[in-house]
Amino acid sequence: MSETTNTNEEKKKPSLNGRRAVPSNNSNDEENEVPEIEVFGLIPRGFNPKDYLHVVDIHMFKEPHEINKQQHHTDKYYSPKLIVRRGQLFQIQIDFNRPYKPETDQFWLEYLIGRYPQQNKGTYIPILVDDVLKPGRWGAKITHKENNSVRMSIMSSATCIVGKFRLYIAIWTPFGILRTHRNPATDTYILFNPWCQEDAVYLDDEKEREEYVLNDVGIVFHGNINDIKLRSWSYGQFEENILDACLFLMDKAELELSGRGNPIKICRVASAVINSRDDNGVIAGSWDNTYTYGVAPSAWTGSVDILLEYYSSKQPVRYGQCWVFAGVFNTFLRCLGIPARLVTNYSSAHDNNANLQLDFFLDDKGEVDTKLTKDSVWNYHCWNEAWMTRPDLPVGFGGWQVVDGTPQETSDGMYRCGPASVQAIKHGHVCFQFDAPFVYAEVNSDIVYSRREKNGTQVIEKIDTTHIGQLIVTKEVGGDGMMEITEEYKFQEGSEEERLALETAVMYGVKKQTTQDTMYRPQTDVDMDFQVQKAVLGSDFKVTITFSNKSHNYYTATTYLSGNIVFYTGVTKNEFKKHSFSAKLEPSSSSAFDVVIKSSEYLSDLLDQASFHFFVTARINETGKTLATQKATVLEIPTLKIKTQGETVAGKEMSVTVKFTNPLKKTLDNVTLRLEGPGVLRTMKKEFRQIPMNSTLIWEVKCIPERPGLRKLIASLNCDALRHVYGELNVQIQKP
Repeated sequence: MSETTNTNEEKKKPSLNGRRAVPSNNSNDEENEVPEIEVFGLIPRGFNPKDYLHVVDIHMFKEPHEINKQQHHTDKYYSPKLIVRRGQLFQIQIDFNRPYKPETDQFWLEYLIGRYPQQNKGTYIPILVDDVLKPGRWGAKITHKENNSVRMSIMSSATCIVGKFRLYIAIWTPFGILRTHRNPATDTYILFNPWCQEDAVYLDDEKEREEYVLNDVGIVFHGNINDIKLRSWSYGQFEENILDACLFLMDKAELELSGRGNPIKICRVASAVINSRDDNGVIAGSWDNTYTYGVAPSAWTGSVDILLEYYSSKQPVRYGQCWVFAGVFNTFLRCLGIPARLVTNYSSAHDNNANLQLDFFLDDKGEVDTKLTKDSVWNYHCWNEAWMTRPDLPVGFGGWQVVDGTPQETSDGMYRCGPASVQAIKHGHVCFQFDAPFVYAEVNSDIVYSRREKNGTQVIEKIDTTHIGQLIVTKEVGGDGMMEITEEYKFQEGSEEERLALETAVMYGVKKQTTQDTMYRPQTDVDMDFQVQKAVLGSDFKVTITFSNKSHNYYTATTYLSGNIVFYTGVTKNEFKKHSFSAKLEPSSSSAFDVVIKSSEYLSDLLDQASFHFFVTARINETGKTLATQKATVLEIPTLKIKTQGETVAGKEMSVTVKFTNPLKKTLDNVTLRLEGPGVLRTMKKEFRQIPMNSTLIWEVKCIPERPGLRKLIASLNCDALRHVYGELNVQIQKP
């Protein structure tokens, strides 16, 4: 961008205020004008630049099958420009107007980024031609000379800025410096390099690099702890314009260019810009089941549509929930070359005051008091882990770092979270930045049930230390299965190490309220639990409550069951079932009681994740003690069936059909189907006015797959009455 076209920018930018010599350099998109002739003094008459060495052409070897993209693992990027990873050699060829003579000719390369390039900020990089290249340091060496051409190896610094650089070749003459003109075709993207030992994101396992950097499809685990569900998500980090969209996010966050070589800084600003709270970022969250003027979070099948829409409109895309924020964040990280994975924490604590305690208040009957109970347990919560060294922390806290783009709490005044070292969370060292106490509470809080007596004293009826953070999972490397990583975050419940980690966390300032012994005398000789029958959406099911009386006493228990329709965040929309009964408990025996839930009781109010939350409380009449327990449950939602017809060959037309049968006892209105598959087809959408009950919908799509190999097709169906309906299919695309 030349200075002249930038007059509007000039008006918008504040004038220099005497504090800085140069305005802040925080846009990869803006450019400065570079003079093609830089004169040393007076030019003698008859001086003709053409008499000197000058560049005729530059070959970047930027095709996917050529040496640079092959060696740098960037051949999948759908971009005509050269894309390389830092700290690793790449090749270019320069054609001059005559043979290059090292004795008399002198030239060098210049890489520039942003509008105000400065050498000390790493935004202007002159590279002299040398005989020796030092690993991980900028340098250039001629490897081959033939006729008028020279072939060069260029080494970039392993700590250099990540972004899009402009390339100039400068030639020295006695009267001034001659430069090549601005040529966008020679622009070079430089990315993080997990294959390079000097890079902060170096990962030493090839299978893990293939999964966490190069895999463009992933799995999101959702549902709840008793009924784990999974769906595919298309990250699409190599699709057209996605790399530019990801670089734009850093411009949007106004991250100084000189800080863009540091993965810690990039993760920190990205976790804020992924959500739209306080900075007009990428995705607007909505948890209230109304998605007017936007797309329901459950309808998205991947990140590409969201990032491209934001890149073109510069306005937040509506709507997202935690897995959408995490899916888009994962695309951003993998696209830039930072190893990343999407993680699900089942029974995640959203604790408003980080005191490691979620308070559930019961009224004098033993039912949950919804006015007083403010904390919530999310059925699950998704965040990301990014792999990097942490030179800002003591040794041992590098590796996986939690970063979370879902807006939950503010951190340093903005909605963002991380990077927080997983290792530090496990050992309770929550003093280390960023936001470790918040993440520690998400996986380690206790649930405390307390009841207020008529005289105002509060009695703690039960403390549940194992409900929160029961299971933390991610997709396995190289497959679609689930890998449990709970032990990366916490020691075994009840172990000596776990107690030590908790004491450490408390010592470093995590608040933990102590419970007075006088207040807490639980009923220990009766156990109560309940199971919810697995059921398909639209059918009846039952809840079975079991008591085990271990004493020699005969007890009666007044039992309450409260069934609530909840958001997956654990926040109640409404109570749809209230049931109470008296249970007779024989000495030294177990007894079970069934409560039937009819579909007519829940269908009209059901939310998009078909999520219920049951509280069961029982008051032992003889002792006055209360037992309490809670569980979330999710209904089985029907799936979409995907099929392909004919041969599946790259470059040849193929046909894909999506099939769905309406299982509900009513007509579905205004149904939207989406279908996408990275390397096979761009997202396609189709609207259907109605699908009557028990009828089947069939949608056929024609497409031409671009890339051979194992690919995945992902489909979603969405309407007000039914959400979270997915289907997927692995397709082997043959070489032509």
